[in-house]
Amino acid sequence: MGNEVIEKLQRRQFTTEFKLGAVKMVKEQGLSRGEVGRRLEIDSRMIKKWEQAYAAGKFNAGDIKRAVSPEQQEVSKLRAELSRLKMENAILKKAAAYFAKESV
Repeated sequence: MGNEVIEKLQRRQFTTEFKLGAVKMVKEQGLSRGEVGRRLEIDSRMIKKWEQAYAAGKFNAGDIKRAVSPEQQEVSKLRAELSRLKMENAILKKAAAYFAKESV
């Protein structure tokens, strides 16, 4: 198996802080689950489960064991930007192909 397949088969682990951050992006920033999922590169259904757990009181401030380092914040920010740029690139490729067909 290729590395990509193996990587997809491995189950990712998320800290409580990461989960709370995703929930807060939906609740406080008003972003959709889909948008948060794209930014964090996770399935929006996971965010829905985390929201339900949050509403049931399963997450609280005591669950957070350590603060996120500035480097981790930067990595998260860069991953979100990379995801957005990949999407924009795909759109531009499709548009270029479309206009190339019309000019022939």
